[in-house]
Amino acid sequence: MTGDIVADHQDFDLIVIGAGSGGVRLARMSAAKGARVAVVESRYLGGTCVNVGCVPKKLFVYGSHAGEDIEDSAGYGWSVPGDQVKFDWARLVANKNAEIDRLNGIYARMLDNAGVTVINGTATLADPNTVVVGDQRYSTKHITVATGSWPSIPDVPGSEYMLSSNEMFFLPQLPRQAVVWGGGYIAVEFAGILAGLGVETTLLYRGDLFLRGFDGDIRRFMAQEMVKKGVDLRFGVNIERVESEGGQYQVHLTDGSKLSTGLVMAATGRRALVEGLGLEALGVNMTDSGHVAVDKHFQTAVPSITALGDVIGTPQLTPVALGQGMVLSRRLFGDGQGEMDYSSIPTAVFCQPNIGTVGLTEEEAQEAGYTLRIYRSEFKPMKHTLTGRDERALMKLVVDDETDRVLGAHMVGPEAGEITQGLAVAIKAGATKAQFDSTLGIHPTSAEEFVTMREPVL
Repeated sequence: MTGDIVADHQDFDLIVIGAGSGGVRLARMSAAKGARVAVVESRYLGGTCVNVGCVPKKLFVYGSHAGEDIEDSAGYGWSVPGDQVKFDWARLVANKNAEIDRLNGIYARMLDNAGVTVINGTATLADPNTVVVGDQRYSTKHITVATGSWPSIPDVPGSEYMLSSNEMFFLPQLPRQAVVWGGGYIAVEFAGILAGLGVETTLLYRGDLFLRGFDGDIRRFMAQEMVKKGVDLRFGVNIERVESEGGQYQVHLTDGSKLSTGLVMAATGRRALVEGLGLEALGVNMTDSGHVAVDKHFQTAVPSITALGDVIGTPQLTPVALGQGMVLSRRLFGDGQGEMDYSSIPTAVFCQPNIGTVGLTEEEAQEAGYTLRIYRSEFKPMKHTLTGRDERALMKLVVDDETDRVLGAHMVGPEAGEITQGLAVAIKAGATKAQFDSTLGIHPTSAEEFVTMREPVL
């Protein structure tokens, strides 16, 4: 890679395939450095996050939680007659669509203002320096694949009756019952959304506990809280087949049981979206998991082709793709330096209550050989001392006993994502438990618990 911009016979210095978070950031930053940049997009500006991911999902989470807030208001003196509380699913979807349209417009203006050419259509790579869209051919010095990922539905009998997360954002109406199949954050979040909107919801997962990779205490605690919210959790089971019968779906499970439901959602994984690009024919290697193989500088086996974001199999988080876009722009058109730092990536799961986490889990720290001190606190959030709701919060710190450094912070509770973002700065900076202890808390808040836990539980 080089920082030189070569103005030759080529149409562009860079063509980015995919206008998701990472692709748009790369395009804008590269154009700001003087590069001639085009973005090819076949669906919608903003990618998964803006259109069928983070943004609409969190709007649905807000909507599904509003019912609890109305109920909880009684504890604070508000009187809301039950027969006057009504929910309109169609209105929520319409309002969500209007917001997404607004964001699509913002993305279009950002690219236009940056001087980036937007090419609408499906891209194919004719050779390492030529992108074909429809009947047009575009030559370029660099090509970056930023096509993202797509939901993958298991091939079982009746899979045609299953919906992915994509379709969930456009349901014409809510069913009375729903089955969500999967154990990752998408499955857990949608189970919470549906249950919060009054749908009888069952979550199925093949393993013994969902949210694999998260801290064990967080996983167990979240299962406990989801049951309180009315979600029927069934672990150690898979779907064998689905049948359509009388306007309902009969879901046959591997344990011999059967569920009757109005909706089946499969949230069992996502695959890299690379079909039709022609990458392998050009010599671009793929990993065993079907992702584009790149080195730490996002370089594929073909010198002119790079890739970033979900398509390369790194953590499927919008800020990760944004960071990669900035690093790659610097390497292509800046000083040629910079690497992506994947340590201590903060993340949130917008289930109900929320999960926030940053740094090492207890299990990861043990596997890395640390001698640990574990601090853990469980309590009822102050809000619910008057609502009567049986919801609790959990906070946990994983500390290296030798250096006193805080290796990880984990939380289940209201606004966990908002709280964890601040903790991420401290953990990234290498804060010690002593520094946490010497920090004054903001009282009364749940967040202050992170600076008042004094006695280790392990």
